[in-house]
Amino acid sequence: MQCSWKAVLLLALASIAIQYTAIRTFTAKSFHSCPIPNPVNCSLSQDTDAPDRLCDESPTFTYNLSRKTHVLILATTRSGSSFVGQLFNQHFDVFYLFEPLYHVQYTLIPKLTQSKSTTDRRVMLGASRDLLRSLYDCDLYFLENYIKPQPVNHTTDRLFRRGASKALCSPPVCESLGAVDLHLEEGDCVKKCGTLNLTLATESCREHGHVAIKTVRVPEVSDLRALVEDPRLNLKVIQLVRDPRGILASRSETFRDTYRLWRIWDGTGRKPYNLDVTQLTTVCEDFWNSVSTGLNRPPWLKGKYMLVRYEDLARNPMKKTEEIYDFLGIPMDSNVERWIQNNTRGDRSSSKHKYGTVRNSAATAEKWRFRLSYEIVAFTQHACQQVLAQLGYKTAGSEEELKNLSISLVEERDFLPFS
Repeated sequence: MQCSWKAVLLLALASIAIQYTAIRTFTAKSFHSCPIPNPVNCSLSQDTDAPDRLCDESPTFTYNLSRKTHVLILATTRSGSSFVGQLFNQHFDVFYLFEPLYHVQYTLIPKLTQSKSTTDRRVMLGASRDLLRSLYDCDLYFLENYIKPQPVNHTTDRLFRRGASKALCSPPVCESLGAVDLHLEEGDCVKKCGTLNLTLATESCREHGHVAIKTVRVPEVSDLRALVEDPRLNLKVIQLVRDPRGILASRSETFRDTYRLWRIWDGTGRKPYNLDVTQLTTVCEDFWNSVSTGLNRPPWLKGKYMLVRYEDLARNPMKKTEEIYDFLGIPMDSNVERWIQNNTRGDRSSSKHKYGTVRNSAATAEKWRFRLSYEIVAFTQHACQQVLAQLGYKTAGSEEELKNLSISLVEERDFLPFS
């Protein structure tokens, strides 16, 4: 059957009218999102057939109702991030997690550290953002998707570096501790507390006023834009950077097998032909891209980004920590001050293991000058010249200059937070 042109025209006009009415009806109401029902904001007996009532009775996702400050320490390996993490871990009202993205990496892409694939990075980042969003909402059950073997009854003994989080080694998460156990070493916490109950950990997170997470598994601040702009969060990013020469020296000493060829070069003076220079250049590229984004002050980072040089923190830890807390809008408590006083003036033997945080902070920041050969220093300065200049790290023109200049290799810079 054929339709006349008049019939076709009438059908078209009717379709346009229906669409216009639908659009007007939709936009006439103030738009807001209704949260997905979960044990926090609804019970199983609620009438899910009445979405309007459910939304009216529950908090919406249009803004951060909890008033928590969500802190992300964005760093790279051996840049002083464990030290910075402790500045939050010691605060009585901060729930701190140490490298939860470890589980994402080693579940999805076990060999990511050797992979240079951009696809691998995208997979990792997508899952990482989802996990961070859940953790900032104190949904620690989401971690169970990545912990292997799978937790049973929400309990596990496989959380990476559980003992590095004070909140996970304190009541109510760990009830077996006495008064003498207030300052446990990381390993002692695991021994005394036993398996981790994620339900108790979730409750503890909700009882704290703020949540802080440290990660070395997000390359650049731009990778966090979706989280920074999420109105459900009050996310503030502390980007920690360090002189790439210091990072290389520390990695070569800590990860001896992975950086074996760098050690050979340092010891023999001969650069191996198969040296993986991306172990250095990737750090500098990520720093350059991320810091460039931060210093360009895009609108989405306003009030959300602070750049911190490890060397500045090491030279004056109390002053710099006060600046960090001022940026976050969180009062710095006496526990943090006491920890700084006790953990930044240690001698060479103070740190018991390679990830320890008890040390002479000022001496640690410049110790790389005596660890690396000048040939490797010169190579690093050439490979990373852009980011060294960007961050205010001076270059040394000779071995004598390298040994004599000390901390003056770092220019005075005032990287003010973007407010």
